This record gives sequence, structure tokens and C-alpha cells, in this order.
Amino acid sequence: MDQVLTEKQEAVLKFIEEYQLAYGKSPTLREMREHFGVSSDNSILKHLSALKEKGYIQKDDTPRGIGLLNSVKEKLDEGAFSLPILGFVPAGGPVVTDEYVEGWMKVGEELAKNNTDYFFLKVTGLSMIDAGIVEGDLVLVNIKKQPREGDIVVALIDEGNTLKRLVKENGKFYLKAENKNYKDIYPKESLTIQGVVTGLIRQY
Repeated sequence: MDQVLTEKQEAVLKFIEEYQLAYGKSPTLREMREHFGVSSDNSILKHLSALKEKGYIQKDDTPRGIGLLNSVKEKLDEGAFSLPILGFVPAGGPVVTDEYVEGWMKVGEELAKNNTDYFFLKVTGLSMIDAGIVEGDLVLVNIKKQPREGDIVVALIDEGNTLKRLVKENGKFYLKAENKNYKDIYPKESLTIQGVVTGLIRQY
């Protein structure tokens, strides 16, 4: 059987590899369809079928359907470790369960020193756009770093979870929104800092 890939098959394989390296999981059919600007799943499925027949990909039982490529496994094992991507941080702090984890991302020591003190949080809303943080961004959060005035933090305030800048006024802390259309938040009863933002990752 001819193992040579067509130009389109190579492009699909490259996208899968780059996506897996970035997110530790495979892209969905919708994400592949949007990336290549096609309106139907059929053309993507045709290329995936060819890649499977030629031995370049393997199907698995996950919802995304494609196992990690061998080339990706090798690169991910080179001095890197996985951090969870959370869509929400519960009151008790970061929890690594299916309920909260939306995925995993491999990072190196240049971003995080270990895999126990950090997590990624997927940003929702537009309250921090003037700080350069927009909806869909992944912020890297350190749960052990001592928060200081001016830091951007993940906080639990009066049982509500939010991402804001920590500000002190008249000896008391409050959370400042970096968007003039959003109000600052002053604690009525409690304010707990769950982590300090130390980095940001954005997918274009």
C-alpha cells in the first residue's frame, strides 16, 4: 500500500500534531473543519481514514477519537509535565476531577517549576480586557505564590469565583475589573485568594 501522504493529508497530520503538542489531546472534527475552512465533516473524515490506513494515526475510545501520535508522545516526555486546564475553580481550591478539568497541557520549566503548584484556568467574560486578558485565554495560575497588591488573582469572594486585579484601599483589599464597563468587587464577608496569575497562553 502506498504510504506517501498527499499534501492535504500532510496538512491534516501536521495540524493534529501541533494541536496535541499544545493541548495534550486531539482536535475535534469541528475544530479541524474550522481550521481548514470546510463546511462538511466528510472531507476531514476522508483524510483521517487515509491517515489511519497508512498507519499515521490510531483511533481510540476518547470523544476526540484520535490517539496521541508517537512523535507527540516523544516530544511531550522531553523535560515537560502536564497541568490541568480548569473551566472553574471550586470553593475548596483547584480540584483535578472530570467535573472541573477540561483538558491538559504540557509545559516546560520555563513556565512552571512543577506540576503540583500550578494550573491553567480558561477565561470567560470580558472583565479583564484592559489587562490584555480576553475570553478564551488560558491563564497560568500559581497556588503557592504569595499574592501582592496589584497582582492579577483567581479569588473566591463571598462564595463567588472570579479573575480580577487585587487592590488595597484604606487598608482593605478589593478586586478591580480591568474594563470600565464592569464594576469593582468589594467583599461583604470573605475574600480568599486561590492563586496568582503568572502567565497567559492564547490560541489564534
